[in-house]
Amino acid sequence: MTVVRLPLILLLTGLLGLVGCTAYQPVPLYQLDGGNAELPDEKGGVAVLLGPVSIADYLQREALLQRQPDGSLTATSEGRWAGSLAADIDRQLLRQLAARLNSQRLAMAPATPGFTPQVQVLLSISRLDSGPQLPAVLEAHWRLLNPDGKLLDGRLVRLEEAHQGTIADQVRAQSLVMRQLVEQVALAVQEYGNLPPVVAEEPRKKTPVAPAAKPARPKAPVVEPIRIEGEVFRF
Repeated sequence: MTVVRLPLILLLTGLLGLVGCTAYQPVPLYQLDGGNAELPDEKGGVAVLLGPVSIADYLQREALLQRQPDGSLTATSEGRWAGSLAADIDRQLLRQLAARLNSQRLAMAPATPGFTPQVQVLLSISRLDSGPQLPAVLEAHWRLLNPDGKLLDGRLVRLEEAHQGTIADQVRAQSLVMRQLVEQVALAVQEYGNLPPVVAEEPRKKTPVAPAAKPARPKAPVVEPIRIEGEVFRF
């Protein structure tokens, strides 16, 4: 009976390959869930300029951070964001606001030439995170301006949502507080944005000037009799 022995180097190569496959397993990627935000078919609706939108520095990355009980933030190895979280927030805000307002006339700041908004939404997000033992928390400040830059409404917001501790459920909870924020902003836009559509002013047409009328000839004075004593008439 002949025993076939693998060379030691081949055996070591196989073991290293197995260890490598175990160490470099694919990491799950996550995005915020916008829910059933269907875009309206019609092109009408209130014209809204969304932004500038400012987001805290620690959110401008792909690492999925976990809030610890002592307040610190650590990156988890169980998943990460599928791209930039800041860009994902912008997309979700625009899409969800368009769906809630039933309007296609939304644009991210800066506005493109020819777009005249009826209202402008300024938004600052200072916190959006969660942790295995801590709920999802969103802290933000939104303001609503009219076309002249006058403040119509504004609010400081803190929203919380519980979860079951897994990364997937934490992302679900963060997505939910984002949708709650958009709902608040949409209600304010509906209250202050029900204005007639902004229509570009047409150039005024020159009114034709009528020719000057010829001066009328002076009429001869009407002779009226003046009665005085003695029945004498003067002309």
